[in-house]
Amino acid sequence: MRVVFLTSSGQLGGAERVVLEAMQGLLVRGATPLLLSLGTGPLVEEARRRGIDANALTPPAGLTELGEAGRRAVSVIGGLGRAVGPLPRFVKEFTAAIEKAGADIVYSHGIKTHVLAALSRPSAPVVWHLHDYVGARVLSARLLRWLGRRASLALAVSESVAADARVVFGTRLPIAVVHNPVDTDRFTPEGPVADLDSITGLPPADAGVVRVGLPATFARWKGHDVFLRALAAMGPAGVRGYVIGGPVYRTAGSQWSLDELRGLSRELGLDGRVGFTGMVGDMPSAYRALDVVVHASTSPEPFGLVIPEAMATGRAVIAVPAGGSAELFADGINAVAVSPGDPSALAAAITALAVDHERRRRLGMAAREHVVARFGRDRFMDAVTRAFSRAGLGVRPLRV
Repeated sequence: MRVVFLTSSGQLGGAERVVLEAMQGLLVRGATPLLLSLGTGPLVEEARRRGIDANALTPPAGLTELGEAGRRAVSVIGGLGRAVGPLPRFVKEFTAAIEKAGADIVYSHGIKTHVLAALSRPSAPVVWHLHDYVGARVLSARLLRWLGRRASLALAVSESVAADARVVFGTRLPIAVVHNPVDTDRFTPEGPVADLDSITGLPPADAGVVRVGLPATFARWKGHDVFLRALAAMGPAGVRGYVIGGPVYRTAGSQWSLDELRGLSRELGLDGRVGFTGMVGDMPSAYRALDVVVHASTSPEPFGLVIPEAMATGRAVIAVPAGGSAELFADGINAVAVSPGDPSALAAAITALAVDHERRRRLGMAAREHVVARFGRDRFMDAVTRAFSRAGLGVRPLRV
């Protein structure tokens, strides 16, 4: 069984980390995963390191920059016009790459590759893995609704994403929910601890300082501004903040720049109190360096992979329960819920945990147990193969 994975980026955001887990899961179960990415980057390099055949295509610049997140319709339409011209030639190249791979299943992980896979009409069945709210992107929703009958199955990363997709597709497309996995053998409380102060160029923190971090790509809806304003509202004593991550995607207008975030940090008087790490290759070590991990997204989160990753490392987590992230934890039991877009509420939640070491410890222990039970890699692969089998895609489920 040859499964060709399609990704819209060669970078390593949350969706791409799930792709790695799925490819690894199929590999150890005797299938042959192959990766075809729109652009090179660490995802392609890591796949090859794991012994997976990985190739990158170079899409037209207009297609790479095209996106609807945070953009006005007129701007998107203009970008669409620039992308359409070279699209037929690229679809031909894309189709040839899929056919050359000898795919038994074409498994797409991005809106752009969903469209390309449908347009290419491969001889193998197409599966769309929905990592985003399709309905929130008006033009993409219309296009995917039109193309929906060319896919055999959609997998949604949460019940929230599935509900949105059912509104878009109706009965055109079978939809199954498969929560994202966490490698609980890698994301553990024990192990190397990153020196975040050294990475960010800050002097070593004083003994007893509570380290609070926001791990996220620089997408504008990830709440970086809310996090920084919350830290500013807390005053200078006892807490040091870390912004972990960086810009990942090339979609125009969708991300903060590092200069913007540094400028906001200076405006808020946070110099010396907040460090910016950039992208961190060993994320478990970064989580272990923190006392509190913050998820602060201002829009509903399709899933929110940083939440169960941080929970698996035994950290105390503060998260916004909106969209798919509400399915990941129980407030007050294994994480702390906070309202979206509210710096004052976030500041109060951080302060409450900063002064209560025992509560942080209890939350971390409960968080680890919760993730091991619900978000393990085997559970994920069982769900994927069951969904494939029920859709008649020739994949035998591991367990029924």
